[in-house]
Amino acid sequence: MGRIFEVRKSAMFARYDRMAKQFSRIGKEIAIAVKKGGPDANNNPMLRRVMQNAKSVNMPKDRVEAAIKNALGKDTSNYEEVLYEGYAPHGIALLVVTATDNTTRTVANVRSHFNKGGGALGNSGSVGFLFKHCGVFKLKPEGVNMDDMELELIDFGLEEVGEDSEGNIIIRCGFTDFGNMQKALEEKGITPISSELEWIPLNTVEISEAQCEDVFKLIERLEQDDDVQHVFHNMA
Repeated sequence: MGRIFEVRKSAMFARYDRMAKQFSRIGKEIAIAVKKGGPDANNNPMLRRVMQNAKSVNMPKDRVEAAIKNALGKDTSNYEEVLYEGYAPHGIALLVVTATDNTTRTVANVRSHFNKGGGALGNSGSVGFLFKHCGVFKLKPEGVNMDDMELELIDFGLEEVGEDSEGNIIIRCGFTDFGNMQKALEEKGITPISSELEWIPLNTVEISEAQCEDVFKLIERLEQDDDVQHVFHNMA
């Protein structure tokens, strides 16, 4: 097991520096999960996953409960997840995951961010083929025998195992195996620190530090948009 994710961490994860943004993102994910599977986390795997992620960013329990209650209200917004694709400066591919109750507003804003950031919003499928949709689980290493668990999880879609800079275990599976992997971990009594669906670049592109700054300026502009949940890119 090595630090397989370290060199690509910036390419895989959007950088949420503001707690308010994190809570807003989780709140929308809770709303989507409740609408799809109901408010009972015991019978709603998607909601269980989002609640775990809420805990990982220290979202207060009362805010989580309020988000679930709000999602049951008749007047609450009906969010849907929409994926936008495009290019940042210097040919870097971007995938922008949004949760929106108004796609007309969101696409206009996303297009404006791309234009002002020196990029270009593309059509569906224009860059998605450059990424793989994967499930990524972060686990605490304490009490985990990785050799045994790795062998057992292969049957549930395990593709790769590594660790992050803090020593947490990172496991990855295919998008279609996400539910199977979540169930397998639950049956083993393992509660992930977090679990996300990520877009992992199949290949990365080397650019200069100055060019990276141009790309990150666009990413930061996108991340500041209230409708944007995640931004993924293929920079090395």
